[in-house]
Amino acid sequence: MEVDRGVCIGSGLCVATAPGGFELDAARQSHPVRPECAASDDVLAAAEGCPVEAISVTDARTGEAVFPPEE
Repeated sequence: MEVDRGVCIGSGLCVATAPGGFELDAARQSHPVRPECAASDDVLAAAEGCPVEAISVTDARTGEAVFPPEE
């Protein structure tokens, strides 16, 4: 997973939704705790709930986008 730090507004919704998946740094920018991890329901909910769509989740094995889905 990846957080576009140029888009992130530091709302903290991702941390509240998936506390084991995301952290806010001193500048209140989100980043993954571990960039390569399982796309759990909490992580996907955090990506879907991000108010500025700054979170992307990719399947590490295939390279396919999990969220946002490719159209």
